[in-house]
Amino acid sequence: MADQIARGEDFEKRAEKKLSGWGLFGSSSKFEDAADFFVKAANCFKLAKSWDQAGSAYVKVADCHLKLDSKHEAAGAYADAAHCYKKTNSKESISCLEQAVNLFMEIGRLNMSARYNKEIAELCESEQNFEQAIVYYERAADLFESEEVTSSANQCKQKIAQFAAQLEQYQKAIAIYEDIARESLNNNLLKYGAKGHLLNAGICQLCKGNGEVVAINNALERYQEMDPTFFGSREYKLLADLADAVDQEDVVKFTDAVKEFDSMTKLDAWKTTLLLRVKEALKAKELEEDDLT
Repeated sequence: MADQIARGEDFEKRAEKKLSGWGLFGSSSKFEDAADFFVKAANCFKLAKSWDQAGSAYVKVADCHLKLDSKHEAAGAYADAAHCYKKTNSKESISCLEQAVNLFMEIGRLNMSARYNKEIAELCESEQNFEQAIVYYERAADLFESEEVTSSANQCKQKIAQFAAQLEQYQKAIAIYEDIARESLNNNLLKYGAKGHLLNAGICQLCKGNGEVVAINNALERYQEMDPTFFGSREYKLLADLADAVDQEDVVKFTDAVKEFDSMTKLDAWKTTLLLRVKEALKAKELEEDDLT
């Protein structure tokens, strides 16, 4: 490892020497030569698992390519830098990915910009920064849609809806889930997943309702119109039973409905968290009424 770091530092010195000297074939040759040495340095640092040094070397590669007005190569170097920094420094990684995104946008590589916006969103997600994750997933979704990469756009939208609901932005989540369900119903390969999206939207309706069931009951009618097969599904039954339990302010009935569904189809952590919010609100309402009697 120490040998590789020493080699990497030597390549960096040679690169710096090239930059401070004169190119035999004009200034462009010195930037090209320096970029090659910085790439070799970065590779040595990667072998030594010295990720910050590797990231720094790739940023210098990007600088050389920018001097040569090679934006595509510069963007690629920033992405390489980001992937090194990702292991040690999320903030630096995001900064480099943003540089890559901006350069790819300039040269019209929207698919690459979308991909790296999604990567930034994933980094924000890993840091539990859901507000920022939403911002970057939205940018990625817009770009994927403009390139007609629908499946990737929908993956990003589902993440936006998931985090919006976690942040209690229920209406935003509902709109996204309903849109995805609508799109899925128009696609023979995806239509069987529509019920899951409608279930997610319905759970958000329950959270948003704050003890009122008008919105969820209206939504269930709309969902049947969107997908006539929804009425006979277990997803519909769960939402209808939960709405009934909320209307009757019956915590036991609510719990039983959740348990029955979970025994057949395991509820994921996201659904469980939101359903617990509804249940806690129901319990609080029950206690409040007990205090009044």
